[in-house]
Amino acid sequence: MQTLPAHPAPPAHTSLVAVGDSFTEGMSDLLPDGSYRGWADLLAARMAARAPGFRYANLAVRGKLIAQIVDEQVGVAAAMGADVVTLVGGLNDVLRPKCDMGRVRGLLTEAVERLAPACGQLVLMRSPGRRGPVLERFRPRMEELYACVDDLAEKHGALVVDLYGAPALADPRLWDVDRLHLTAEGHRRVAEAVWQTLGYEAEDPEWRTPMPPTVPPGWLTRRIADVRFAREHLLPWIGRRLTGRSSGDGRPPKRPELLPYADPARPAAPAEAELP
Repeated sequence: MQTLPAHPAPPAHTSLVAVGDSFTEGMSDLLPDGSYRGWADLLAARMAARAPGFRYANLAVRGKLIAQIVDEQVGVAAAMGADVVTLVGGLNDVLRPKCDMGRVRGLLTEAVERLAPACGQLVLMRSPGRRGPVLERFRPRMEELYACVDDLAEKHGALVVDLYGAPALADPRLWDVDRLHLTAEGHRRVAEAVWQTLGYEAEDPEWRTPMPPTVPPGWLTRRIADVRFAREHLLPWIGRRLTGRSSGDGRPPKRPELLPYADPARPAAPAEAELP
């Protein structure tokens, strides 16, 4: 009798800690209550469905630079000793007019060196970039950052999720009106990419597949979108830069403690009746 090959056992991850900025916080995957979900929450929900007692922390705060991530999040994450830690940072530095790439690389190196031995599996990312003039302007810096990510991953045994190399995620339709953050569909695709990189069986093998083509918006529609973007997002961003403020000032992490995760999308189990 022919013996069928055994399927590889799914990973047995029982905890996840996410470290980073707005990308990991979940902007702009907006929920009805005004909070943000995002790829890390989606990933945690999937992992929790496979591992009873699964625990999740998300230390990410919007606007954080790599130095702030190292100072405020890395030590906390390392002390949690999670099975999986995701680290995405440095892009806020790269997108500023002035950026010391040597300092960014050094701080990212410090973060990886502290996190890699403190967790079961460290996951790094080559973040996606929205197709357009901003990407082209900062592409050399981004690629320098991602070369550092690749080198650190090879040296410390981290996994790398290559979102930058997925053209589908460059589609402007997967980005919010602020042109900096992914939509809900974009975050869903990122969650799938991380899920597969961790060794889980694909739920959506086509996450890299581009969206179907549509008729491009007309000139007037594009100009209205440009004006809205400038008024609601670009000018406030410039104002924060000029005054030394950040969108994350005073904001706590979205999930500061490594606690059991209950997926809000899943109804709670009914309570058992007490015996008389």
